[in-house]
Formats: sequence, C-alpha cells, structure tokens
Amino acid sequence: MGIYGLDRIFDPESIAVIGASNNRGSVGWAVMKNLVEGGFPGPVFPINPKYDRVWDRQCFKSISEIDQKIDLVVVAVPIASVPEVIRECGERGVGGAVILSAGGRETGPEGRKLEEKILAEARKHRVRIIGPNCLGIIVPHAKLNASFAAATPLPGRMAFISQSGAICTAVLDLALAEGFGFSHFVSIGSMADVDFADLIDYLGNTPRVTSILLYVESIPNMRKFMSASRSVSRLKPIIVLKAGKSPAGARAAASHTGAMAGEDILYDAAFWRAGVLRVRTIGELFDCAELLGKQPRPRGSGLAIITNAGGPGVMAADALADMGFEPVRLEPETLQKLNEILPPQWSHNNPIDILGDASPERYLATLQTCLRAPEVDGVLVILTPQAMTDPTAVAEIIAREVKHSAKPVLAVWMGGQNVQMGRDILNRANIPTYETPERAIESFLYLYRQQVQLKVIQQIPPKLNRALSFDRKRAEELVKGSVNESNGVMGEVEAKELLSAYGIPVNRTVLARSADEARHIAVQLGFPVVMKIASPDILHKTEAKGVRVDVRSPEEVVRLFEEIVASAKSWNPSARIEGVSIQRMIKKAECEVLVGAKHDPLFGPAVLFGMGGIYTEVIRDRAVTFPPLNRSLARELMEKTKVFRILSGFRNLPPADIEALEEMLIRFSQLLIDFPEISEVDMNPVFIVGGKPVVVDARVILQPASVTSPHHLIISPYPEEWETRGTTSGGIDIFIRPIRPEDAPLLVELFHVLSPTSIYYRFFRPLKELSEDMLVRFTQVDYDREIALVALDASSADERMLGVARVISDPDGRRAEFSILVGDPWQGRGVGAMLLSRCLVIAKKRGIKEVWGTVLRENRGMLALAKKLGFTTKFSKDLGECEVIIDLHKTHLPAEEYFRD
Repeated sequence: MGIYGLDRIFDPESIAVIGASNNRGSVGWAVMKNLVEGGFPGPVFPINPKYDRVWDRQCFKSISEIDQKIDLVVVAVPIASVPEVIRECGERGVGGAVILSAGGRETGPEGRKLEEKILAEARKHRVRIIGPNCLGIIVPHAKLNASFAAATPLPGRMAFISQSGAICTAVLDLALAEGFGFSHFVSIGSMADVDFADLIDYLGNTPRVTSILLYVESIPNMRKFMSASRSVSRLKPIIVLKAGKSPAGARAAASHTGAMAGEDILYDAAFWRAGVLRVRTIGELFDCAELLGKQPRPRGSGLAIITNAGGPGVMAADALADMGFEPVRLEPETLQKLNEILPPQWSHNNPIDILGDASPERYLATLQTCLRAPEVDGVLVILTPQAMTDPTAVAEIIAREVKHSAKPVLAVWMGGQNVQMGRDILNRANIPTYETPERAIESFLYLYRQQVQLKVIQQIPPKLNRALSFDRKRAEELVKGSVNESNGVMGEVEAKELLSAYGIPVNRTVLARSADEARHIAVQLGFPVVMKIASPDILHKTEAKGVRVDVRSPEEVVRLFEEIVASAKSWNPSARIEGVSIQRMIKKAECEVLVGAKHDPLFGPAVLFGMGGIYTEVIRDRAVTFPPLNRSLARELMEKTKVFRILSGFRNLPPADIEALEEMLIRFSQLLIDFPEISEVDMNPVFIVGGKPVVVDARVILQPASVTSPHHLIISPYPEEWETRGTTSGGIDIFIRPIRPEDAPLLVELFHVLSPTSIYYRFFRPLKELSEDMLVRFTQVDYDREIALVALDASSADERMLGVARVISDPDGRRAEFSILVGDPWQGRGVGAMLLSRCLVIAKKRGIKEVWGTVLRENRGMLALAKKLGFTTKFSKDLGECEVIIDLHKTHLPAEEYFRD
C-alpha cells in the first residue's frame, strides 16, 4: 500500500489508546503518560472496559462508543484480541494503528497466523499498521509520543527507524546525552504491513527530514526496499546498521524478527547499489547519527586537523591512513596565513599542531583560516587538557564561530571531568563531540564515502561499440530441455551452448560417447586437447579424477577415455555417465578469472566476479552485484577485486580488453534477467587470452521458476516489452522505447535543438545546459516507478532522439505526474501525441488511476494535446499555470488499440 494513510499515523489529529490503563508501570499507562504529558495537541481517547476514567479523561469501553473521527489508534492489548480490534477500527474509519503487542511471528507458526489475521482485517478496511511487537512512534515537532519509551527526543531533522525496540531506547538515551534530535523516531517491529520501504518513501517525501538512519535485522521485500532507497538516497543520506553478519548473528536475527536473513555479502552489495551507507557497529551508527544531526555533510575528503598536542594528531593521521586517506595537503596560501597567526614552532603541516600553550584565540584564528581554505572540506578540532589551555573557553569561542559554517566541524575533547563542561558547550552548539580522534574520522569518512558511492553508481555509462543481440529461442530450448532433469544440472556442452547463445565467448566443447568418437573429435579440434568426465552427478570433476589435460595424440585420447570413465565410476558408482567432453587446450592465459551467479531466495540472482582457477576458494578474491548491468556497473564490479590490477596490466602482463569483459558481464546479466530458472552458474576458469575472455569450463544448475521474469530480480531491468514502432500523424517513422542510462548524450543533443520558448515551457525557467545531475536523474530511472520513453528517428542510421515523455508515479502507485519534451523541428507532427499516449497506456496497465501535469497557460500546443488525449483542464486564477488531469480508469485511450503488446 506504499505511503497511503501514513499521514494519519505520523500527523494525526486525534488518537485512541486501546488498552489504556491507570496501572503504573504498564504499557497502557506509559503510552497515556507520554501522550498527555508530551503535550499532544489533539484529543486522546483512552479505551478499556475496566475503567471509567484514565489519566483524568473519560474512558470508553470500545472504539465504537467514540463519535469523533479517529486518525490513529495505539494498541496495547494481548495480541490474540488484536484482529478483532483492527476490525472495529476499520469499521470506524481509523487511518492507522501502532500495535505494541508482542507474540506474533517471532514466536513461531501460531504467532504468524495471528499476524496474518491482523493484516487481513487491516487490508480489508485499508487501515495501515506499524508493528506488532514494537516500541511505538515519536514525532517530536508534533509533540506526538505514541510509545512506551521512557523519554522523548529533541526535535531535529534526522529520522530513525529500528527493527529493535532496545536499540531505539539506546539511541534515544545517547541522543539526549549528546543533544541531537530527530524528526521521526520509529520502532517498526515485525512489519506486518508498513515496512522499511514504505517509511523510506514517506520520509523521503517529507521536507522536514534531511537524513534517515536504519537499524535492520531483515528486509522481507528486497525489491521494494531497493526501489525506495534508490529513489530517496539521491536526495537524502540513508545510513544502515545491518545486524546478523555472522551465521550466529543471522540465526539470532531470524529468531528475533521471525524472518530469514540473507548472506551478508549480498546485503553489502544491495546497500551499495541502492546508495545506502552501511556502518559496521552500533558505535559507528551513533557517531554518524551525531554528525548528520548536527553538521553539514562533507563535500570532499579534505580534512584539516587542529590539535594542541602532537600525539593525538598522529593518531588522527593514522586513522585516516587506515581508511585509505591522508590529511589534506595545505596550499601555500593557507600555510602562509597560518605562519602569520601561529608561533614559529607550529608543525608547518597538517595535522596542525598549535602547541600546548594554545589560547582560545589561537584556536579560533586557526579554525577560521582552515574553514576559509578552499582545499579544506572539514575540520577536526582536538583538545587535550593542559595547564595553559582552558577547555571551556576554547569550546565557547569555537561554538560561536561554527554556528554558520558550511563545512562540518568535529571536536575531540580528550579527557574526563576537566573537559566535560567544554563538551557540553559544544554539544549545545550542534558540534559533534567524540571521545577519540579515530571515531571522529571514521564518521567523517563514512559520510564522505556515501557521497562517492552515489557518484559511482550514478555515473553516466558509455555505450558499447556494438549493439548486443541474443539467441533467446535457442537458449529457451536448452533451458526447457534441462530444467526438468532430476537435479537440473546442465552438462558442460549444453552449458556452453547456452552461454554462447547470449554471445558469451566459450572454448568449444564436444561430447564424446565412445573412445572412437573421442578420437575423431580430438582430431577435428586439433591437439593438444582437454578431456573431462561428463556426468550430471559429478560436479567437481577433479575430485573424481575425471580431468586430463595436454592430451597430444589420438592413441592417448582412446586410452584416457576408458581411464576417465573408470575413475568416475569408481568415485561414484551410481553416477550417470554421459561420456567425456573434448575441447582444445588453451596453452597459455595471461590471467584467470571467475564469473558466476547464484539465485538467493531474498535477493534473486547475484553476479559474482573474482580471481579464477584452482585457488579461487583459498584466495576468495570476489565481488558481488545484481542484474541489470551496464558498462559502468560492470567495471565497478571488477574494480572491487584485486585481480583487476592484473587485468589492468601488471609488470610483464599486458592489459586485458576491459570493454570485452564489460560486454561479457552485460551479456551474462541479460541471461540471468531472461531466465529465472537459472539457479547457479559457475564459469571457472575464464581465461584471458590475447586480452580477450574465453570460458574454459562452465556449469549451470536449473530449477523450476516460481515467478516469471523480471519479478525474480531486486532491481527492475530495461522493460523491452514497452518498445514499439509507428508512424506519426505527420509522417515520421519513429521507434519508441524506454530511456536508458546510456542515452545521456542523445538527450543533450535533443536539448540543443530546443528553442528558448520550448525550454521554458518544459522546465518553467531559462536553462542553457542540462547539468550532469539532471542527466543522471532523467536517464537513470527506476522502471518500477517511472515510465520514461524516448522517440527515436527510425529512418536514420544514427540514433537521433526526437522527444521524451515520462510518467512518474507517487510511491503508492495510484497517482502520477507526466511531462513531455519534443524537439522544435518535430513539434506539431504527432511525436508528442504518440509518446504520451504510449506512456498513458502503460500507466493504465500498471493500475495508475490518475495522471496529472502542470502546463503554462501560453503553452497552447500542450493544452491542445492534453484535450485531444482526454485530459480535463483546471485553470488557476492567480498563476500563469494550469493543471491537466486524466482519470485512466474512466477514460478510453484511443492509443490502447494501436499499442498492443
């Protein structure tokens, strides 16, 4: 249900507490205390048949007795009675419920059945639910504390969502101690309805929220989470602490939340791809939270370190080095200014040691110089208690200076009671304080790396030098022929043929069923050859002594055929022996890599790349990502491995053809997209020969698919089914297809043929160029959320973009906004009509009810097109704009008959 109804939970006008109590220490008593003493401005109705009055308010026996509208109920009764409670709430038109009751799925099958009953009632009446088994929610600026927490956090602009109530209380205590606040504080519980993705969408669209912190034990719907996170992380940082990294931790998480925990390396890859920053410990989460809550994010890694003692400065420099960075190199102009304000004995370098007798004024002058230096992106101020340094006075003068700084300033006041007053002053001034330089630097670099992470995953990918084609028909024949085998294992010959159908280069392999056939095949292929046992029951051929290399004669082939078969039968007497595969031996490879995939129940297919060969399991040099891939994502996957240094050229080894490897990974990604039946693929080794990759050995395991493509993926791939061709009313042959990340150069070319008037009509302001950020936003779309189509000139040999239209849905998927842009040479010739019509057809099929857009009154062409397609127009009295709206459920689109999928 997306974000539907969440306003009535987080911004309610009225609240009922079911299970309210006068029994001090009970959950119902604590919730009433927090709501009443917290100053919630709307009516709060206690409900409990045992009482006439609770907290000096009339107490009702049931919600049906209340004759006023109720937005939110807080449920604090045994979970067995909650399904009936939600039914009554639904019948009364309640918007949402925070269910504190424990005893759901975390207790086992019976608890899971109870949650299913609760959810069924909620869905029936469109009541949104947070919980069960949660602490509650707090919205400080609204004076809403619908929880049984012991305190209320300060108002702030950072949202915190936790799957653990205990972590909530720990973060709350820390926030109060350190003086930073929250916009929203949510204990999400077992997520029967509202989950992380819903809250990320809601908070991402809430102006008051500038950043989001998550404590995660499990994510039940990874595709939904990825879609929400990829959308919001571009605008607001999302930081996650994912528990359950170790097998023991994963089991504990599953027990605590009643959910399955995926492999941790897959969570790493998913968070990276979504632009979500992952921290490792609760301490790091606290530290990042404090920095985010108090200071601007770092724009670069250039950190200046100011200290009154050499040792802590060295510690800070070492901490930077441990994370792959160095203190920023100060420019000559900055050094000159520091020479003018500091004693001659200062360090003349960064860390900036301003000596043990540093006065508050010396600290201030040094800080001002660093903040004005263009090479500095942030400042860490360290103070150690010394006889000639006043920690309190230094804190006071720094607090005044930092108030309006656009660069983050962090403080480390080292020591105990002597520096505590200074720490308190800094905290009240919104300057994050840390006990050690290492913790401060980790926080700074974590947030910087999140900026880098976004740039990497959003960079505009180059196009491949050739168009990719695939023999899907042959691949489908091979998959269907093998998926129903007893164990779904493809033989090496069939596996390589499947890969070859998708253009993946393989070392040709032929199956021999007899010694004579083997001899004949070997002669045809040319010596030397490699011989391998072919059996669906023997996956690791070397263990069964089923591999022979460097076979050089027909006689040797005949002899070894019998020997290989005998060895395999001896190793596994029940194994089915299909024969022996023969392939020409590649004598020398510059490098060996591994390319593979594995289908995970939570994440779908994951692509693996790393060092290949016999030492793969020992060295474990590997990186993981998810389909779909483009050139940038493929290269980024390879760059995460150590073997990439060898592929780039190492000592006497020539560099590999990186584009050929990128193409191979893209083709492999498409194979995984098209066939959800693929359970596992192992291409090891992939030899690099003459710079080009070639698959030497391959294994494919299939299993019947429970869903159709692309629903097995966690990231929506390019929707090929949206492609269509046609001729416009003006006689232009066009090819309409979804926009791709690689289309950025075409979009720039289209922009350059626009007149100033067309630009103003589309962007509502003059614009000379499309910035890189705009290009990324326009071309790198989430196909689950955005319908973005381009019209290409079908009569031109070179791709030329004539126009682009898009329909962007709200997170709840019921309403969407459209926009359209057509180059001036093709306006008035039907390009815009065909593009927007196609978008509306797709939107209607997706269940979007209403599409709207804002149009300038003087844009008569767009208003005429909207009227032609069935939009109604609402004119504003005061503004030069109007709104056009179409109800897709009530409108027959003429294009529906033309655009048949």
